[in-house]
Amino acid sequence: MYLELFIVFILSLIGTGALNIIFRFLGKRGYIGNLYESVRGGTPRGIGIVPFILISLFLPAGYNNLVLVMGLCALVDDIMGRRRIANLPIEIGQLARGIGMLCVIGLGYPLMGVSSILVALMIQPLNIADMQPGTAVSVVSIMSLFTILAVVIIGVAPVAQIPAYYVPLLTLITCLGYAPLDYSGKIMLGEVGNHSFAIALGIGFYILGGFVGTLILFIVTTGLIAYIRRGNLSRFLINKLHINNPTFGDLFMDVLTGGGLGDLFRKIILRESQKEISDNLLIALGFRRLIYNPYSHNLERVVEKDVRTKPADLRKLY
Repeated sequence: MYLELFIVFILSLIGTGALNIIFRFLGKRGYIGNLYESVRGGTPRGIGIVPFILISLFLPAGYNNLVLVMGLCALVDDIMGRRRIANLPIEIGQLARGIGMLCVIGLGYPLMGVSSILVALMIQPLNIADMQPGTAVSVVSIMSLFTILAVVIIGVAPVAQIPAYYVPLLTLITCLGYAPLDYSGKIMLGEVGNHSFAIALGIGFYILGGFVGTLILFIVTTGLIAYIRRGNLSRFLINKLHINNPTFGDLFMDVLTGGGLGDLFRKIILRESQKEISDNLLIALGFRRLIYNPYSHNLERVVEKDVRTKPADLRKLY
């Protein structure tokens, strides 16, 4: 098993470097579209194809199918970008992601029961984490290492004759091989990568503690991402959403429900309404961000009315 994991590390390290070179060559010539971003002088996106392939190949049978189906749907998201389906208010990528999540729940239910829902929902926080260099790999590494230690200390029984720490160890080893170029800001996981790591983390959480363990570690992971990205998230909430002096609850809710998919659900549920939040407890829990509806016609009026506090000093966030 350990030789196998060593091979995974080498393949992740070399494969990431090689794909970076290939994607840069093709991206600068305009051959790979959305898989090459203009940020930071040109950054290959979707290098997470390497972790996706390795995790899919080396996870225990059954569990690997969850990563496989989600990764393939995420790759569609990466390739198609933000293209819309005709005149419908939904992007092709959002649809592909939604289909992938439903497949994870359906395929995962016989293995994990209702925990498969939480495993599928892990995708959102890791997707938000991947928007800042090094954040996603830091979170994956920290939570994988924690899961390994917890499995060993508690003495969790083997799964299908494989040690219970194998899944988080595989996740950690794969991540470490990929991580160096991500920390330097030269590559991005893309949806295919962060979605694959999200599912692998969720499976590890389930093996450790069933539904309760998965739920607790899902919350911890979301909180960890909010903490690591607190500076950027605070600037975003203040500058873009005009939520002054965001609480940690606001940051948590942004990680949990931010992005296009979250806004789509807000549009469906809230339609064009925008509720005002004045209760201090709800503010602390992040309800200002939770129900922030970008499709509301009275959004500007509600935001301007929130004068409970002085505007935040952005210099404190740098």
